[in-house]
Amino acid sequence: MTQFYDILDKIKDRLRANPNVFTVTYGDIFQVDLDKTTMFPLAHLNISNAQIGANTITFTMQILCLDIVDYNKNEDVDDEFFKNTNLHDILNTQLQVVNDVVSQLSRGTLFSDNVQLIGNVSATPFMDRFENELAGWGADLQIQIANNISIC
Repeated sequence: MTQFYDILDKIKDRLRANPNVFTVTYGDIFQVDLDKTTMFPLAHLNISNAQIGANTITFTMQILCLDIVDYNKNEDVDDEFFKNTNLHDILNTQLQVVNDVVSQLSRGTLFSDNVQLIGNVSATPFMDRFENELAGWGADLQIQIANNISIC
């Protein structure tokens, strides 16, 4: 029985293949070194529970896709809407990362590999959530795989 490893490896590999992700981590986000030495953009995974059925296992997985907000120190640039940061760029690219994983689980290669999304996903943006002015998106996913344990 390797379902836990299988689901993590497949999602991790998909995230690493995305050009808008540099580092992929797993576990408690507060145990991840989020200082300036971490290579951003970062995708972080955590599994909060598993529902075991007769033929399937459904995992609840949280995905955080985040990057460091940079400030433009050029005083000549003062945009009232975008401000002097890359915040909008981060929210755009990191939503694309979440959308890519969701699409692969819904109808792409992960779906074909029987790692499949259950229901719709609601992604929530965050800004200034952590100490280093990180911003991005968080999403909770219900992912179902086959329960192939032998009952013999």
